[in-house]
Amino acid sequence: MDKKHVDVAIIGAGTAGLTAYNAARKHTDKLVLIESGSYGTTCARVGCMPSKLLIAAAERAHDAANSGLFGIQINDIVIDSEQVLKRVRQERDNFVGSVLKSMQAIADDHKLKGPARFLAPGLLAVGETTEIAAKRIVIATGSSPVIPEMFQGLGKRLLTTDNLFELPALPKNIAVFGAGAIGLELGQALSRLGVDVYLFGRSGAVAGIADKEIRDYARQYFNKEFYLDTDADVTDISAVTDGVSISFTHRDKGPVTGLFDYVLLATGRAPNLNSLDLQNSGLSLNDKGLPLTDPSTLQCGDKPVFLVGDANQQLPMLHEAAHEGRIAGDNAGHYPDLISAKRYVPFSVVFTSPQISSVGTLPSHMAAAEREKYAQGSSSFEEQGRSKVIAKNQGLLKVYARRDNGVFTGAEMFGPAAEHIGHLLAWAAQQRMTVSSMLAMPFYHPVIEEGVRTALKELQHNLHKSSPEVNPCLECGPGT
Repeated sequence: MDKKHVDVAIIGAGTAGLTAYNAARKHTDKLVLIESGSYGTTCARVGCMPSKLLIAAAERAHDAANSGLFGIQINDIVIDSEQVLKRVRQERDNFVGSVLKSMQAIADDHKLKGPARFLAPGLLAVGETTEIAAKRIVIATGSSPVIPEMFQGLGKRLLTTDNLFELPALPKNIAVFGAGAIGLELGQALSRLGVDVYLFGRSGAVAGIADKEIRDYARQYFNKEFYLDTDADVTDISAVTDGVSISFTHRDKGPVTGLFDYVLLATGRAPNLNSLDLQNSGLSLNDKGLPLTDPSTLQCGDKPVFLVGDANQQLPMLHEAAHEGRIAGDNAGHYPDLISAKRYVPFSVVFTSPQISSVGTLPSHMAAAEREKYAQGSSSFEEQGRSKVIAKNQGLLKVYARRDNGVFTGAEMFGPAAEHIGHLLAWAAQQRMTVSSMLAMPFYHPVIEEGVRTALKELQHNLHKSSPEVNPCLECGPGT
């Protein structure tokens, strides 16, 4: 084998790996970026971007179908699913192209193609031709869809986000498994594009919503658009000549068997670690076979190895993967001097309609005694002015603060523009703003953000029960 000596080896050229490379490059020129598959991030190829392109088409179709509310009649709406998917792929390829351009800017002697595996601590084999002796290693191998055993016999009838967008046209019907963010986003989008969707979840979960009232509200809303059973009883799944036969207990009809063109599996992803031969790495592994990782440094135990992005299963979101890549790349670059980085406040968005957002610390995740330390405020968007103007007036927002100091700590929302309101609230939580200081900020009229003010006012009242509750309509304009 050819042998190469480097200061830093980065395994994986996705979002986390690329940002780790850029960070480490500031400290050393002796590094290598190893990629076993095609260049282009999970987000660009099969994740965030193609799914949002499909959702964008679905939103146009939904708005057209419901324009009569505004006195605008659009007759004979035709959904050309071949053209829908053609645009998804074209724009997806443009996004991938931008990633490929960034790869082209990396020096050839810093790039290596092939599967990496540990031969010994600090020693990697890449394929069968190259050996890398690395002083520090960043593992950024990403993740892949999990295929449970009961789905493995479905062959070409089984879809994941890896192949959904390659369909020539949309099917007539589909069974979606997984009521998390991916399953709900794609399930609703497909339904709005004319596909008959049955979505099966488990344990009552709805896109990770912690608050029961908001979760129940979301479940009821989605069931108006497509069949959603968040605690499904599925007894048999089998491939047949014309599709996939699924036997399940229908929420209203009891035991039934349905025939579906495809199954879309969105039940989770697993880190791509099995091929790394971690048993040779010298790392301590947990009961799931994952290296023990410090979230503030991304270091694995006391070894010069760092685990980032989807590969560590901590926070599988692009902004977190990029942040982790920077932390690990910096620490690998100036090792053994490690910096414990301040992590972002927890923040997630689900691009359903209405959207879902979760920010910061949520009392729903706490024991009862701990929950008593937090106050809550809430608002409904059903009568909220701007939301009614645009006929997007569904949803709930709940906001939280500590009783002892009035510091805003988190929020959960199912409602309009949650991707934007979520950012506003995440920034406030990151800055440890008090509820009083948040209410001192300007709120224009009429905007959806006035619903945030309503919730914050109730939260402020609940923090200081002795103060009179102010009717927001008296000072803020109608429909706030």
